[in-house]
Amino acid sequence: MRQLKHHEKKLLRKVDLYSWKGENTIRAAKIMRRYLIQNRDDFTSYTKLVGMVKSLSAKLKTLPSDDNFRIEMTGQLLDKLFNMGILQNTKSLQKAEEITVSAICRRRLPVVMVRMKMAEHLKAAVTFIEQGQVRVGTNVVTDPAFLVTRNLEDFVTWVDTSKIRRTIHKYNDKLDDFDLL
Repeated sequence: MRQLKHHEKKLLRKVDLYSWKGENTIRAAKIMRRYLIQNRDDFTSYTKLVGMVKSLSAKLKTLPSDDNFRIEMTGQLLDKLFNMGILQNTKSLQKAEEITVSAICRRRLPVVMVRMKMAEHLKAAVTFIEQGQVRVGTNVVTDPAFLVTRNLEDFVTWVDTSKIRRTIHKYNDKLDDFDLL
């Protein structure tokens, strides 16, 4: 490597090239690859959400255990996390403090589709979603970052005009002549 000129040395004096702000990039890349997260901003928003939940639960733990506000807010927080599908039960505030980004990523629409066996793997699920083949309730979803709650999990289906839906119904001998129109 060539010798740095004076102005280059001056610019790099306060820069440390060996350690930088994002040191969890390996962990982030691993999670993004496992759950096929395409946008890094989605991952950072999930980490911020996890941090906010952890800080809120830590603040709630500092309150006295018989405080009415603590009991009410703890119940609301645990119910919200349970309804989103991030927690498995609403028994303790300790579980809210232990949530991870992976728990939120497991509620993404492509992961739910693979779990429901609507797609064989995540890449196919993301492709179906981006093509507009999937709907949640009555809304067609084209964003793979859509988080599916426990209530909406039962309403993840194919769009009525989808070729995949038609093929599945044809295979199961449930194809209606009215659907062919």
